Amino acid sequence: MRVLELFGSRFGGAADGVWFAPGRANLMGEHTDYNEGFVLPFALGQGIAAAAARADGRRLVLCSAQAPGAAAEVDLDGLAPGRVTGWAAYPAGVAWALAAAGYQVPGACIAIDSDLPEGAGLSSSAALECATALALTELAGLAVDRRELAAIARRAENDFVGAPTGIMDQSASLLSRLGHALLLDCRSLESTQVPFDPAASGSRLLLIDTKARHEHSAGEYGRRRAECEQAARLLGVPSLRYLTSLGDVDRLTDPVLRRRARHVFTDDQRVLEIAGLLRSAGEDPYPRIGRLLTQAHLSLRDDFEISWPEADAAVDAALAAGALGARMIGGGFGGSVLALVRPDAADAARAGVAAAFAARSWTAPQFLAAAPSESARRVGLG
Repeated sequence: MRVLELFGSRFGGAADGVWFAPGRANLMGEHTDYNEGFVLPFALGQGIAAAAARADGRRLVLCSAQAPGAAAEVDLDGLAPGRVTGWAAYPAGVAWALAAAGYQVPGACIAIDSDLPEGAGLSSSAALECATALALTELAGLAVDRRELAAIARRAENDFVGAPTGIMDQSASLLSRLGHALLLDCRSLESTQVPFDPAASGSRLLLIDTKARHEHSAGEYGRRRAECEQAARLLGVPSLRYLTSLGDVDRLTDPVLRRRARHVFTDDQRVLEIAGLLRSAGEDPYPRIGRLLTQAHLSLRDDFEISWPEADAAVDAALAAGALGARMIGGGFGGSVLALVRPDAADAARAGVAAAFAARSWTAPQFLAAAPSESARRVGLG
């Protein structure tokens, strides 16, 4: 295991354990989480591995295979937002949030490795937080409910790192099950496992990393969240989750706020429809699910205005090659596209997207398999 080799070479000893937290893809429900709506993510097979051991003193010593020249040492008793920057802010923020929740964590050495493409919109930051959270709590002998741990990891990202994300990513990493999608109500935080096995129905999920990088804490993400909050205030509701019809949306006179609210309302409805389709014992649900994916992309492109040229080109090319549906995923302005294809169209979809990128002299996209996988867990040494 490469992360154990990194731990040994950096710290000169043996790790006490290795923990793995998956990234996530979101089948449906984009920018609905912080609006207290519904999301339907699933865990990926790719993620973040953390090899860790207790250490004397009150310091967190961190290194990463993806940032070999950026090791960090953090004083656990002096942690505060703004004092740690770069990738190390995420694990440091977890230690800070655990302490704020009343959990004392020990000094530790942690080595990080990842097979998630950074900036691809697959929640590498949440996976890093969740792997660190499991490592630190188990090293301390603490039993923390996973829903609480997801909230702690989210606080690390929101309040320590400063990225205004919702609860979806951490929940998907910590609560998902193999062969299922996670239907999460972001108002009550109740979650339900929804059977999700595209391969059993003769379909396949294809992740397309467009190589257009996004910065999750960038201003546009925060601006969309502020616009949604403003729309909710003008409509007299606590959040856009409380909208009951498109008639509610039409009460907004500002065209920008009306488009933002329309996306949130319709994406919530798409989440619930897909969950219902997956639970039904009727005919193959995937053609309809594919159409809903494409509808969601148009909504994200036109109403929420967070798509980007490479995503639009990838969606168009995948559909032209026979995909059942496709959409951008993640926070927007860069990252990945999720395409639903039949096995006999997978090669054509990859070729079509690659050709579309080459015709525009863009960096070649990367294609990843996306199978609903297991949640974060200990994977080595005891």
